[in-house]
Amino acid sequence: MEDDSTFFERERERLSREITAGFEELLSSTNDLNRKLEEVLGMTKEYDTIASLWHSFFQLMKKSAADNDDNGDETELQQAGLPGTGGHIVAMKQSVKKTEQS
Repeated sequence: MEDDSTFFERERERLSREITAGFEELLSSTNDLNRKLEEVLGMTKEYDTIASLWHSFFQLMKKSAADNDDNGDETELQQAGLPGTGGHIVAMKQSVKKTEQS
């Protein structure tokens, strides 16, 4: 009967080591994930700054073009679709034209 208890003790120790190793691996993976999430959040903050800068530039160019052009409405429509300005609409104007022609 003593052999059974020693087998039990050995098995319990082995399983405890496996569980401990699993928790250490989980902790390490969680720390890696946390670092990656912090990197992503930092990058999105950088993109917000860049987007704000481009938006300011777009507004300045839009105002300048409207001041210099007699037909301000046409210029506004043309510039609203420039990529990188936040006003870019992908294929929306084309689909509107197609429905008008139908």
